[in-house]
Amino acid sequence: MITALTITHWIFSLALIVFILLHAGRGGLSDMFGGGVGAQSSSGSTVQERNLDRLTIIAAVVFGLTTVSLTWLLG
Repeated sequence: MITALTITHWIFSLALIVFILLHAGRGGLSDMFGGGVGAQSSSGSTVQERNLDRLTIIAAVVFGLTTVSLTWLLG
């Protein structure tokens, strides 16, 4: 059980890093892939930005839950 939680924790920590770097207007990786080009606003009004926001929130919640679970199980 602890091994599965640890693997899940690592996966979601890496996903959280990637999702945060992909946000437009923050100087992240999205500029490299064309996310910062064009007349799109960086307020998150596009469908892609809203979906990326949702994925980031889900990854953050799962990361937080695995952190608390691992601390409780190991501590």
